[in-house]
Amino acid sequence: TGEYTQEVRYYVTSLDNTKPEEIASAIRQHWSIENNLHWQLDVTFREDYSKKVKNAARNFSVATKMALTILKKDKTTKGSMNLKRLKAGWDEKYLSQLLQNNNF
Repeated sequence: TGEYTQEVRYYVTSLDNTKPEEIASAIRQHWSIENNLHWQLDVTFREDYSKKVKNAARNFSVATKMALTILKKDKTTKGSMNLKRLKAGWDEKYLSQLLQNNNF
């Protein structure tokens, strides 16, 4: 639309004598990690396309983050997170192995 907008953000930190540039860098790094996590959740679980009501959204978010963590830790299967997710749905032995390796 060509419109210019400006947002003000306030952050609380326990850092002493830190330069503003260092704080800005830490904030950008934090959001880079958050954006990467969101992208992985969306690509692997199509999170942006699912519709949920009430507490279901929060429950689904927790479950998908747990599943993504389990899939990332798995070194027995090569391939994308989506491939590992699909394999866990097709192969009960693989799913059982994932759950046992993560104390479920």
